[in-house]
Amino acid sequence: MKRFSAVVLLALTAVLPAQAAERIVTLAPHLAELVCAAGACDKLVGVARYTDEPGARGKPVVGDAFTVNIEALLALRPDLVLAWGGGTSPQFIQRLQAVGIPVRWVSVRKLDDVGTAVQQIGVLLDTRPAADKAAAAYRKRLAGLREQYRGRAPLKVFYQIEVNPMFTLNDSSPISEAITLCGGVNAFAGSRKLAGPVNVESVLAASPDVIVFGKQDMAKKIRDFWKKWPLVRAVAHKQLYEIDASTLTRQSPKVLDGVQELCKVLDTARPVYLDLPKN
Repeated sequence: MKRFSAVVLLALTAVLPAQAAERIVTLAPHLAELVCAAGACDKLVGVARYTDEPGARGKPVVGDAFTVNIEALLALRPDLVLAWGGGTSPQFIQRLQAVGIPVRWVSVRKLDDVGTAVQQIGVLLDTRPAADKAAAAYRKRLAGLREQYRGRAPLKVFYQIEVNPMFTLNDSSPISEAITLCGGVNAFAGSRKLAGPVNVESVLAASPDVIVFGKQDMAKKIRDFWKKWPLVRAVAHKQLYEIDASTLTRQSPKVLDGVQELCKVLDTARPVYLDLPKN
């Protein structure tokens, strides 16, 4: 297991209250998952809408990742609120801090950050042994996936979001990192925006081997749309796949379930191109 950064540990210890927090509210579904992974499910008193972590079932809902009912939250008397770095409104956090509620941001931008986030929460909630064990298990599984799919024949992947307009993700997205882990190449890795619009002409020019999209993300409309564009390489070879986007985008240990599903999809597609005649 990677050694937990002494700098991070010292920074967290400096802001800890005299007694570790016992009443936690999380403002995004993945934050509840991180808390439970760190061994502190029993400390959750409120969660965000769409939280489906089994250990958080029945907990009061205070809103979603972007809009929170502050009165409902305050009624839960939390001694710590975990906010989503990159998602929760800073203005809302300022309101909480103004009434004396401690708030800590949790940011996960890369696959490796998940293990660190679990350990950070373990420090905050005084559950370090459980958190360290969970982080070690996560890192072991991540390393195993990287080793398993290392050296696979590369496939160019277009990860599609919606239809009209179409959006995709650049190489700053964890999904792009997952594509790379699985032996794929993000067809739009160099796009200027993290999530930006693309048109059919740019997809034709990119000539992806595989088109991947979330089953929750208008999957039928996406399939129907591409029937009109048989010259796109992935369409011509019937390499359109839907996956569980809600798992692949989780910023918690569950993300590796999504990564594994994506890797299996690309493994399914590879024989199609290996068997094609060479030009």
